[in-house]
Amino acid sequence: MKPLSSILNALPPTKVIDASINLSQYVRLDLSVTNREFADIRPETAEDFEKYISNYLKKNNAKVAFGGYIEGRFLYKRSTIFKDDSKPERNIHIGLDLWAEEGTSVLAALDGKVHSFKNNVGLGDYGPTIILEHEVQKKKFYTLYGHLSLESIENLKVGDNFKKGDKIATLGNASVNGDYAPHVHFQIIHNIENYWGDYPGVCNTKDLNFYIENCPDPNLLLKIT
Repeated sequence: MKPLSSILNALPPTKVIDASINLSQYVRLDLSVTNREFADIRPETAEDFEKYISNYLKKNNAKVAFGGYIEGRFLYKRSTIFKDDSKPERNIHIGLDLWAEEGTSVLAALDGKVHSFKNNVGLGDYGPTIILEHEVQKKKFYTLYGHLSLESIENLKVGDNFKKGDKIATLGNASVNGDYAPHVHFQIIHNIENYWGDYPGVCNTKDLNFYIENCPDPNLLLKIT
């Protein structure tokens, strides 16, 4: 059987943000520890971060900023959920972020059904989150959409079906999305184990190889670049 990464790579491109936004209006965003410009600014609040993203989009004449797969970040130091005294600090992002305006439509990447959803409250967490279950070429896998609006999960039911490109949610603001600038954290998950409405989106160096295998690059599916 083909590996999941090969199956994803062979599929046609898809979008998880408002389909009317052309890929020419996307710009790559580097939030890694090696980006000196961002490190020097080092926004402390969601408002500061949103201003940084907004200015970055304007400067690049773009509507969506994307990036972050396997990116080491200092963003997570402000939250205790990424710290465990018995393990290395989690600071490597294992999904792909797409930053856009609050209320922007979030779309199903592929045909699928709702596996689970949950409001993961707390500083630095996902806030409202939806996980869809998919099956392609007899391979079952999942896509996670985090940092959504509360309205996105109000009338949702496990088992609800969506077609590729259907609107499933909207982007939430800092008051509900874990205290971030508006964006969707999009992640592909091969084996979801017993997780429900949640799955790690940030890992430590010790577990990185496992997550690279279990959570392949979302751009294999999106094909933004």
